[in-house]
Amino acid sequence: MSGKHEERPEKPSESDGTAHLFKALGKIIKVLRTNAGLSQAQLASITHCSEDLISAIERGVRTPQPEFLMLADAALGGTGVLTAAVEDTEQALSRARTRHPEWFGSFAAAEAVAVALHYYAPQVVPGILQTHAYAEAVFRHHRPLYEEEEIEKRLADRLARQALFEKRPAPTVSFVIEESVLHRPMGGRDAFREQIRCLLEVANLRNVHLQIMPNERTDHPALEGQFTLLTLKGKREVAYAESYGTARLFTGLDEARVYAERYGIMRAQALTPPESLEHLKQLLGEL
Repeated sequence: MSGKHEERPEKPSESDGTAHLFKALGKIIKVLRTNAGLSQAQLASITHCSEDLISAIERGVRTPQPEFLMLADAALGGTGVLTAAVEDTEQALSRARTRHPEWFGSFAAAEAVAVALHYYAPQVVPGILQTHAYAEAVFRHHRPLYEEEEIEKRLADRLARQALFEKRPAPTVSFVIEESVLHRPMGGRDAFREQIRCLLEVANLRNVHLQIMPNERTDHPALEGQFTLLTLKGKREVAYAESYGTARLFTGLDEARVYAERYGIMRAQALTPPESLEHLKQLLGEL
């Protein structure tokens, strides 16, 4: 999400430090893993996840799920250190799912349980893919300026949404990202390199299809802003769109069909997923 909406800032006492919790857990996991003499690949094998996910958790850019914490605690000889954080982690994830601003609430609730999601990003990396540093840069450049407590809260909310990628059964997820977005190094060179690595990690997931829309395309069916298509189990597809201070969930059959048609045309015009992966790898090598 681009953070371009205005609403009542929450009081400092309402900010719960969720982002700090996940970053601290990542550091603890890294120390325990190092002390146990395990590589990230070895821990990934033991906890039944990818090496990239272990790296992201240790960097604090992906949310450690309760099941992972329990497996990692036993594997790393944490003597209950990580297991003790399970309850706090569950509560933090629950709060993040329910505390989104009113204009975003209906979408956030649907996103968390959707069986299929398709995101189009014309200006920035989609919120659900943003790293901590990239998202912080997005929020710090917002005008009017957010208070520090509001930035922290929004960061925690945004990172918590990434739990979607650990859902089982995994939803079908796709992204169409404008090439121009990949030439805007939000947060600086190092932060942007981390963001590109995150995109590569997610793009390699079996249930994810990421495509880049080249700048050179002469025709474009969706110039009105970002949107997301999502499908709930047993329901028809709906669309969520944002543009300059307004947001709306389109549930009407004809309304959703318009967005689905646009997205289908864009996927046909964009680079294929393998081509997009190569493009990201090339870009990472140039940074």
